This record gives sequence, C-alpha cells and structure tokens, in this order.
Amino acid sequence: MNSTLAGITHNFYPFFKVDADGTVHRFQDIKFVPPSYNPKTGVRSKDITILPGKNISARLYLPKISGKKQKFSLLFYIHGGGFCTQSAFSPTYDSYLHKLTAEANVVAVSIDYRLAPEHPIPSCYDDSWAVLNWAAQGTEPWLKQHANFSRVFLAGDSAGANIAHNLMVRASEESHFRPSLVGMALVDPYFGNGKPDGLWTYLCPNTTGLYDPRFNPAAHPRMLSKLNCSKILVCTAGKDFLRDRAWTYYETMKKSGWKGEVGIKEIEGEGHVFHLFNQTCKKAKVLMKSLVEFLV
Repeated sequence: MNSTLAGITHNFYPFFKVDADGTVHRFQDIKFVPPSYNPKTGVRSKDITILPGKNISARLYLPKISGKKQKFSLLFYIHGGGFCTQSAFSPTYDSYLHKLTAEANVVAVSIDYRLAPEHPIPSCYDDSWAVLNWAAQGTEPWLKQHANFSRVFLAGDSAGANIAHNLMVRASEESHFRPSLVGMALVDPYFGNGKPDGLWTYLCPNTTGLYDPRFNPAAHPRMLSKLNCSKILVCTAGKDFLRDRAWTYYETMKKSGWKGEVGIKEIEGEGHVFHLFNQTCKKAKVLMKSLVEFLV
C-alpha cells in the first residue's frame, strides 16, 4: 500500500505511516491513564512490569472482595488496534476492563504487548505468551490469593482476538502449560479470508502467505479441532468489515470435529468494536451481557 506522497514509503491510515528513512509516525496519540480504585464497583487495578528488558507489562484488575480466600475465574484480555496501536493502559481499555471485571466478577490480566511495525509479528504473540507463563507461576499476590487457575479464559477484540486465538493454539500444543483453559471469547476477530491483506503482510514479514495459520486459522480445521478448551464465543457486528471472517471461523469450528461448544453473537446495525467507542449504549450492554454469561 504505497503512498504517492514524496518521502513516505508506506501509509496505513488510520494507524501509521513510514518515512523513507524508516521512521514510524502514528496517526493516533494513545493516552495513558493510571491504575485506580472504583468505590462504586469495588474494582481496583495495578500495573505489573513482567519483562523490563522488553517492556512487557500488564494491568491487573481485582473485583470487589468479600473474603480473604475468595477465588474468581481468571481472564486474560488482549487489546486490539491492528497489532500496531492502542494499549492496555489507554482510557478506552482501562474503562472497558473495569466494567468487564465488575460485571463478570473475574480477576483480569490486561496484556500490554509491544507494537508492530517496530516490533514485527510474532512479537505480540511471544509477549502475550510470556505474560501467561508469568501468571501461571502463581507468585503475584493478587493472583496467588484470588485467581482460580482451574477456570482460565482468554479474550480479546480485533487484533487482540487474533492474539487470543493464537495463544490458545500454543497452550493446546504445549503440555506443560499448567492453568486449565476453559474458554475463549473472540470479539470482532481480525482474521484473514484468503485474500491479500497489506497491513498483515507488512507487520508480519515472515508470514507464510494467504493461508498463514496465525492469520487465517479457518484454512486449518485440523488445528482448530485440537484446541484445548471446552467453549468458544465468537462475537461480531452487522456492519463490521470483518464480519464474514468471524462467521467463517465459527462455521469452520463447528465442522472441524472439535468437541467443545462454539457459539456466535451478532449485534445488528453496528460497526467494528463499536462497544469500545460507546461503552454505555444499549447494544454495548447487550454484548457485555453475552460476554458475562459466557465467563460465568
């Protein structure tokens, strides 16, 4: 996707452009909000640096506690943004994770991975995998005291849903992964559909092509049949430009021979990740209700 503007070699609006000298300019300025405590819901959050040398970190969310030994399901959430923008610490995702933690009554780990193109794919997968394995050690105080490692879920939106799926694939292949993965929720997943995708190709220089299993998992039903969880929820929206890819993933899962339960929820009349931009609208609440029921 070459730009005709002099001095710019790549232009992936609305995400970023790249100058001829390799300098990356992002079109979106993502703000940072600090961890906090919400007295109305009782949800509190804190930040953890997991691999300082690689700047891999996470924001942890703890729901309202009524007893010292109270245990909750553990949710790993991966933010979207085309693999190249957004953050676990942005106002958008911090607000959303506060709501999700309160309503689903889960301990949540919101993963902050390094962004492409400075850190090409598969860095996002490797970073997120490192967070899962760090959490699995069970030494972090909140997780040690309140996380139920026998009820672990993965979730994400857009590119984050892609990452969540790839984490599930890896966890299913590696027998030493200790936490018990119950399910996975994929909201407006960014998957391939067998057609060229300029953004994916640029951000993943080592891609194997249109049928790369990391980007086009529906082309690999045998891989899908081996996912080591019992239920999957796919969510999409009627006006989402990725809608067909969500449905293809869902239909392929159903036919793959996988023994779990897969469902799909479509919100009519809405676009891609609408629920993040208007978190209190009626249809966002409908989607939230579906996610909460899935996690509970």
